[in-house]
Amino acid sequence: MIYREAGTFRTSYRADQAVFPIPQDKAFIIALLAAAYVIVPLVASDYLFLAILVPFLILSLAALGLNLLVGYCGQISLGAAGFMAVGAYSAYKLVTFLPETNLVLAWLFGGLCAAAMGFVFGVPSLRIKGFYLAVATLAAQFFLDWMFIRINWWTNYSPSGSATAPPINILGWIVDRPVEKYLLALTFAVVFAVIAKNLVRGRLGRAWMATRDMDIAAEIIGIRPFGAKLSAFAISSFICGVAGGLWAFVYLGTWEPLAFNIDRSFALLFMVIIGGLGSILGSFLGAAFITILPIFLNQVPAALGIPLSTATVSHLEFMIFGALIIFFLIVEPHGLARLWAIGKEKLRMWPFPH
Repeated sequence: MIYREAGTFRTSYRADQAVFPIPQDKAFIIALLAAAYVIVPLVASDYLFLAILVPFLILSLAALGLNLLVGYCGQISLGAAGFMAVGAYSAYKLVTFLPETNLVLAWLFGGLCAAAMGFVFGVPSLRIKGFYLAVATLAAQFFLDWMFIRINWWTNYSPSGSATAPPINILGWIVDRPVEKYLLALTFAVVFAVIAKNLVRGRLGRAWMATRDMDIAAEIIGIRPFGAKLSAFAISSFICGVAGGLWAFVYLGTWEPLAFNIDRSFALLFMVIIGGLGSILGSFLGAAFITILPIFLNQVPAALGIPLSTATVSHLEFMIFGALIIFFLIVEPHGLARLWAIGKEKLRMWPFPH
C-alpha cells in the first residue's frame, strides 16, 4: 500500500512534468544510485567488476545511444559498433598526438567524430527508410571495418594491427583498479542517462517520436524531418562514440578492429529490442540480459556437475540464448521495460483487481 499517488498533488506544470511524478520512484532511484556508488564497491569482487559490471555499464551506454535513434526516432541502424570504433580510434589518435590531453576530453572528442560520421551516414535516411535504411547503415559498418583494418595510420602503424590505450589518468586520478574502472563507467552511464532522459522529454524528443510515428504527419504540423532524423543520427552516434572510447580504454585496454565488428552491432540492436524500444530503462535492462545471460548459461553445466566440453558448452550457450530471445520476443514484444511498467501498474492498483 506504500506505492500510491494518493496525497501527491501537482499544482504546477513543472511538477506535472517531473521525471519522477511519484515520490516513491524518486526514492527508489536515489537508493539504487547510493547502492551502486557505496555498497557495490565494498562487496563486489574484481571478477564481478571486470567480467560483468564494467562491460554491462559501457554496453548500456552504447545501447542508450542506439535506442535514441531506433526506439525514439524510428530509424533502423545496424552500424552502431562502427560508430563505437570511430570514437575509440579518434580518442586514441588524439592522446597519441597530444599525450597531455585529459582522457575525458579525448572520449568526448571521439564522440564528436562519431557524431560527424553519423551525420554523414544519416543523410540517406532523408530519402530511404525501413529495410533500405538498415542496409545503408550496414554499409557504413562494413566501410568503417575496412577503414580501421586497412589503414594502419589509425593504429600508428602497429605491426600487429592493434592499439594499446595509455594509462587512464584523469586530473591526477589513476584509474587502474577494477573498482575504479567500475565507478568511472557508472558515472558516464548515469550522466548520459540523465541527459538522454531530458532530451526525449523536450522538444527534440517529441520531434523524434512524431517522426517515428508518421513522418508525413510530423512535417504537416511543422516538424522538419531533415533536422529530426539527422539530429537523432548525430546524438546517437555521439553517445556510441563515447561508449566506444570507454570500451577500448577502460574495458579492453588493447584492441583491434574486430572488437567493433558486425556482431557487436547486432548485439546492441538485440539489447534495444529485448530491453524495450523507446525506453531509457530498457537500454539498461537489455544490456543486463545480453551481458549476464551468456555467463550464467556457461556456468550452469559445471554447477550441475554435467561433464561437457568447452566447445559443446559454447554451442549450447548460443542455442539456448537464441531460443530465449525468440521466446521472450513472442511473450513480450515490447521488451523488459514493458514488464517493469506492468509490474508497477499492478503494484499501484493492488489489492484491487481492476
